[in-house]
Amino acid sequence: MKKPTEANTRQTPAGVLRLTTGQVVESELRKLNSIDDVIDILEDIIQESERNHDPLGYFAVLYQKVTKKVKEGIENDFFDNGPRMEQLDIVFAERYLNAYFAYRQGQPLSASWKRAFELSTTYGSAVLQHLLVGINAHINLDLGIAAAEISKDGNIDDLEDDFVKINEILASLVDEVQNGLTGIWPFLKAILKRIGRTDNLLIEFILRSARAAAWKFARRIVHKSCDEIQARIAMRDRQTARIATIIGHPCAMLETIFGTVTLSRVTSVPERIRVLRA
Repeated sequence: MKKPTEANTRQTPAGVLRLTTGQVVESELRKLNSIDDVIDILEDIIQESERNHDPLGYFAVLYQKVTKKVKEGIENDFFDNGPRMEQLDIVFAERYLNAYFAYRQGQPLSASWKRAFELSTTYGSAVLQHLLVGINAHINLDLGIAAAEISKDGNIDDLEDDFVKINEILASLVDEVQNGLTGIWPFLKAILKRIGRTDNLLIEFILRSARAAAWKFARRIVHKSCDEIQARIAMRDRQTARIATIIGHPCAMLETIFGTVTLSRVTSVPERIRVLRA
C-alpha cells in the first residue's frame, strides 16, 4: 500500500491515518476513542473494498450494522452500563482492525484472522462463507478476549447481563442480513428449507454457540497471569482457525450449498456490498 505523505493525509480522532481519497492505512497509533470512530473506520474499509472489488468488505458491512445497533442501544439506555459497553465495543473492534491492517501490510496476525482474510483470494468463495469466517474469528477468538480485558480490574459477572443483551441486538439484525443475502442469491432460502434448516442460520451460529463459548472463554482467562492468558489465547486461536478451514473448505453438503449460492444474480463485489448495505 502506498505510503501517505503530509499533503494527502489527515489524523483522525481514532489515530488512524486516512487518505483524502478515502483509502485507509495503518499508523503507529491505533487508538479508538469512541464507538463513532469504529463506525467511521469501518465505513472507510467498506468504501475501499467497493473501489478495489475486495471481498473483505462483506464482513465490514455486517460489522458496521451491528456496531450501529450497539450505539443505538447505548444511546437509548438499553444496557445497564452504557459507557462500559462502549468500552467493550472499542476494545473488541481494535482486535479486528489491528488484524485487518496487519494483513494488508503483510505483518503477523492470528491464524484465525489470517485464514479469514485469505478467503478473499479464493476464487468462487461465497459471501456467506466470508461472513461466517469473519464471525468465527471475531466471536470465537476476539470477543472473549475483549470481555476479559475490560473486566480485568473488576468482576466479570457484572458484565454478563449486558453481554447477553447483545444477543437481542444480533437477533434484530438477522432478518435484515438474510434479506440481503437472498437478494444476492434468490435460491438461498429454498436451499436452507430443503436441508431442514428453517431456523435462521446466523442466529444458530452466533447466538447458540459462538457467543456462549466466547463468554466461557472470557471467564477462563480473566484475572489469570499474562503467560497463562497468552497460552490459552494461542490454543483458542488454533481451535478457531480449524473452524475457519472448515468454512473455507467445507464438507460435501456445505460445499454444495456454498457452490449453489455463488450462482447469484449479483455477480460483482461492489454490487454485493451495496446489496448487503441496503
